[in-house]
Amino acid sequence: MWSLLTIAISLILLIVLALRGYSIIIIAPVVSLFVMVTNGFSILDAFQDTYMTGFIGYVQKYFLIFLFASMFGKLMDDSGAARRIAHLLLKVVGKESKFNVLVAIMAICAFLTYGGVSLFVVIFAVLPIAKPLFKELDIPWHLFMAPFFAGIATFTMTMLPGTPSVQNIIPTKYLGTTVTAAPLLGIIAAVTVIAVNLWYIKFALKRSEQRNETYEGMTNPDKGRSKGIEDIYEGRALPNIVVSLIPPIALLVTLNIFKVDIIYTLMGAVVLAALLFWKYIDIKRDTFNEGAVSAVLPIVNTSADVGYGSVIAITTGFGIFNEAMTEIPGSPLLSLFIATTALAGITGSSSGGLAIAMEALSSSYLNLGLKPEVMHRIMAVASGGLDSLPHNGAVITVLVASKLTHKDAYKHIFAVSVIAPLLASIPMLIAAILLY
Repeated sequence: MWSLLTIAISLILLIVLALRGYSIIIIAPVVSLFVMVTNGFSILDAFQDTYMTGFIGYVQKYFLIFLFASMFGKLMDDSGAARRIAHLLLKVVGKESKFNVLVAIMAICAFLTYGGVSLFVVIFAVLPIAKPLFKELDIPWHLFMAPFFAGIATFTMTMLPGTPSVQNIIPTKYLGTTVTAAPLLGIIAAVTVIAVNLWYIKFALKRSEQRNETYEGMTNPDKGRSKGIEDIYEGRALPNIVVSLIPPIALLVTLNIFKVDIIYTLMGAVVLAALLFWKYIDIKRDTFNEGAVSAVLPIVNTSADVGYGSVIAITTGFGIFNEAMTEIPGSPLLSLFIATTALAGITGSSSGGLAIAMEALSSSYLNLGLKPEVMHRIMAVASGGLDSLPHNGAVITVLVASKLTHKDAYKHIFAVSVIAPLLASIPMLIAAILLY
């Protein structure tokens, strides 16, 4: 029990340090050191043989995916193609009402992320569109987090079959599945989470109106919180909508219909985007350089998380945790879901928690006779709930970029990307247990 307690304390320490603004690159080794000392491990051996093995293993498996995905997103961003697609979706959904604008933001984010654009690119592509619309319609700025996270961190991240997200790719490396694994389960979860989040967005907007909240009143422009978001596309020639749509559609078709490996698919998408958007990018070298450099921090952050998880995995407390998971009554799919969700919450990372779960649990559950395709979808969806706790790196990054704080807007993030995915998992799990 002492070992289990040290894991819990390390998690609390991780969350507290993350909320205080420390990088996970620093936090993960620190909390790993705490676990090593309190569990009596040899510090040097545990760091070199366990922490760094987990760290390097993740980089080895996924660096090229992060690299090419980041470069593709940067090409879509710098060329203005992502902006062009966003404007089209906004026009289709309309901006006649506040609710329509919020739904349009969700649709824009969902389309871009499903088309392979990184959420770290999406935030900077969408902010210059959202800010003036919120100001024009007098929508309090904190509500931006609800449609944004609903669009980037739920159905296009873990649920919809065929999505090129890393959370949908990780299981393929362990289970031999494809990105379209168990499509029915994914669609059930996606439809449910969309319905729940649309309800919540409408509810949050209505409650805000009842409180007489306004854009100016909630963003406090005198302190600069509504300023500083520059529209880098203003006055520039952008690719037309047909050309803008070709690379993301080609990516999805190549990955899902022709079943080309994700690395080749992303490489091809980068080449195609470069050819189509070449004349729309001012400084080509900077776009490629920044795209490549932008891949480093996300994968190092996640790898640091995985290293921490690798240390946790060799403790006796983790053995107790595993045993407790397997003894949960009912279908093993339920315990698999709970274990993966818990690991994503512990690490504050969907991809990090999923990678740890795959390493530690996949073989055991395959030996129970579970179908790899079903495990793929269950574990992918499970990784996208508790990962969005306050210490999640993407949560912190997006709040900073949007000039909001946890106090301002985390309640919306919690509702749409923690509560809603967990609720959506219920009908998915019922269908999986009954049908498989």
